[in-house]
Amino acid sequence: MAAKNFVPGYNLYKQCVTSKPLFPFLSTHFSSNYKTPFCVNPKALRLSTTRLGRPISAVVSEEQAVDSSSSGVDTFKLTYLEGNSWLWEVGGLTILVDPILVGNLDFGIPWLYDAAKKFLKTYKLSSLPKIDYLLITQSLDDHCHMKTLEPLAQMLPNLNVIATLNAKALLDPVFKNVVYLEPGQSFEMAASDGSRVKVKATAGPVLGPPWQRPENGYLVTSPQGQLTLYLEPHCVYDKTFLEKERADIVITPVIKQLLPKFTLVSGQEDAVQLAKTLCAKFVVPMQNGELDARGLLAALVQSAGTLESFEELLSKELPDTVVLNPTPGVALDISAA
Repeated sequence: MAAKNFVPGYNLYKQCVTSKPLFPFLSTHFSSNYKTPFCVNPKALRLSTTRLGRPISAVVSEEQAVDSSSSGVDTFKLTYLEGNSWLWEVGGLTILVDPILVGNLDFGIPWLYDAAKKFLKTYKLSSLPKIDYLLITQSLDDHCHMKTLEPLAQMLPNLNVIATLNAKALLDPVFKNVVYLEPGQSFEMAASDGSRVKVKATAGPVLGPPWQRPENGYLVTSPQGQLTLYLEPHCVYDKTFLEKERADIVITPVIKQLLPKFTLVSGQEDAVQLAKTLCAKFVVPMQNGELDARGLLAALVQSAGTLESFEELLSKELPDTVVLNPTPGVALDISAA
């Protein structure tokens, strides 16, 4: 029996029913900046809000809540694969983002840094569904992981790739069909049914001298333009550029990762300002520092802030924006109805 609870501006539907997650060792986790307690199950949770009079809802589920191809409703289905990795389904397309699915993350210097996933230890290349596009945000190993990408290219030699131009020297030798985007440039991904998903590159961090080209963030817009998603995995962005844009869903780190006198990954108040700039309705936090890491560099990295402190900051600036904290391997559906 579903219980109904009302919070101003939202409808929260709560239902406590036993359900099996995508991976048997995982349970669904949802977090909201509202303190109303509720029980979550992978098929039951729905949150609703509106943008320009159009309802937008989110469902944590093991099955897609809305079949966008038959209902005329745009849906993003987001599955977090830990680190910077994602599996997205939108408009009949399956998009793999910054995958690390072969071996550990070590930047080629395992004595200095060596990191493994905490939860999806058995999720490999062979676990993937049919992939239509590969999306690469940055040229470093934690995004452009060649130990994963080289066997992926052998497995899918005609895979379509969209990437930062900074990764050209790495990707050209292994992939045939690569589109390189610089900030401001766009590309339309075509599905077999004729629908098109637009991806637009935005400016991310500069990982090198100041004159180097920035890495990429991306705005991804569903076929009918009902939903737009934004991703940048360091929470580094050009505010002037993004002030012209809007995104219903913002995927970003919210916990800072710091080295002495250097910020590796931003978050907290910067993530709040990002959500505010894009008028986000949902924020999906990335826990890209939550890895089993060892080595000298791993010992030096410190975290600043928590998910709870981010939610408190966000509630002051954007009280109607909802935080959806994903569980690795469990699908999160966000639909325009």
